Amino acid sequence: MIEVEVFGEELAPGAPAPAEVRRLCDLVAERLGVRDGHVAIEFVGERRIAELNAGFRAKPEPTDVLSFPIDGAEPISTPAASPAGAPGVSDPGPVPRELGDVIICPAHTVDVREAIVHGMLHLLGMDHESDNGEMLALQDELLARSQS
Repeated sequence: MIEVEVFGEELAPGAPAPAEVRRLCDLVAERLGVRDGHVAIEFVGERRIAELNAGFRAKPEPTDVLSFPIDGAEPISTPAASPAGAPGVSDPGPVPRELGDVIICPAHTVDVREAIVHGMLHLLGMDHESDNGEMLALQDELLARSQS
């Protein structure tokens, strides 16, 4: 299960409760084989999303959702205190990665649940602008599955 933090809920009246946001994020992560990690979902106003869109995509207008991957989706190992294989030193094993942030502007989103799933799919490496429809098909499948 991934750890999900939700920020700016007051900017998204009628949005899913934090528990539902977490469930949607888990659904996407599980489907893509990500078992642990941390993600932040933040709801922002039009001005803030326009600033981010201008700064990171050179598009100075509001949009519905932006994703900012940090470490990716694969687990990482913590560095050992001494070289690997040294006597008495054990590898502490994988630790969860910081998956990244999904920023959603409710004022430019028809369906906040869809924006959460869409943002998570981007966060975990999918891109509808360069695939052959796989991301949007998976998005529809996951949204339908989340309703049942």
